[in-house]
Amino acid sequence: MDFSLTEEQEAIRRAVADVCARFPDQYWREVDAAGAYPDDFVAALTEGGWLSILIPEEYGGAGLGMTEAAIVLEEINRSGGNGAACHAQMYTMGTLLRHGSEEQKRRYLPEIAQGKLRLQAFAVTEPTTGSDTTRLTTRAERRGDRYVVRGQKTFISRVRQSDLMLLLARTTPLEEVEDRTMGMSVFLVDLREVGGGLEVRPLEVMVNHHTCELFLDGLELPAESLVGEEGMGFRYILDGMNAERILVASEAIGDGRWFVERGARYASEREVFGRKIGANQGVQFPLAQAHAELEAASLLRFQAATLFDQGRPCGPQANMAKLLASQASWHAANACMTAHGGYGFAREYDVERKFREAKLLEIAPVSNNMILAYIGQRVLGMPRSY
Repeated sequence: MDFSLTEEQEAIRRAVADVCARFPDQYWREVDAAGAYPDDFVAALTEGGWLSILIPEEYGGAGLGMTEAAIVLEEINRSGGNGAACHAQMYTMGTLLRHGSEEQKRRYLPEIAQGKLRLQAFAVTEPTTGSDTTRLTTRAERRGDRYVVRGQKTFISRVRQSDLMLLLARTTPLEEVEDRTMGMSVFLVDLREVGGGLEVRPLEVMVNHHTCELFLDGLELPAESLVGEEGMGFRYILDGMNAERILVASEAIGDGRWFVERGARYASEREVFGRKIGANQGVQFPLAQAHAELEAASLLRFQAATLFDQGRPCGPQANMAKLLASQASWHAANACMTAHGGYGFAREYDVERKFREAKLLEIAPVSNNMILAYIGQRVLGMPRSY
């Protein structure tokens, strides 16, 4: 059993690190302070082909696997950046790849791979249902050769930075289906062609994720925007969740490594009461503990990615990787903040920015409590807890 990266994978990590080196802490600090989108950074990643890493070669992508995608996102966050600015393009396109028509794939994937189009938005969450996706109320009604959509979505990121958006809506009312997971459909919305019926309102939140609310009031979509079969959308979304879990775990691991490296360096240099603060176990041990947790989470993440690339079931591993990685990252964030003391709150040290970003990954895109419920019910065979 070989736990080391291949030469090609190491080359990918170094190449991504080289791109990230062109965008130092000051860049991310200014982007965060302005609430701006890191267009230059995303353009550099796109130019290098890193955002099309999962697109098959026949559609202009690199045709690599989930393991390589995980390496890319980990390195972005380890370098001090924020992969959330573009990570959705990696995992949302999986729905299109696996369930889209050949016409949809030929039309959109090559231009996504070239950076001419961005698929960064995924509209699922609603204000009244949260994690209970099967009870979403956004409705898409078929009228001739079109669907008319009405409803509301919330916490939808990067809509204004996207050309395309995946949308989950009910095409059959909940009360008319025997299985509550049925009757929902996925649509590929070309935001460039939306004439009306869609209002986008920014949500001010504690992280710079360009998060919005969507109000859909008579949005008309051509019938060919339906992805796959009508009524099967929830199953299609579930297919993509393992990829999402693995990639988010990778971002959390990258964040955690950044915190441990910065915290250890600062603690080794900062001197108080005539000694380096890193010599104090109260500073040193939490950083060491976080490092150990990150190493364990990383192994589980790579196991999940390997199973995914082999086409084998990986739900438990993907979910547990996201759980452990986000927890380890948060522990690292707190250890780093404690090591820095008051300076951790100073923006010039970047700890407070990364601190805010790290907390999000315990809550989104899926709450860790939901993952624990999944493990308890689906892995351990215990009664449903919710």
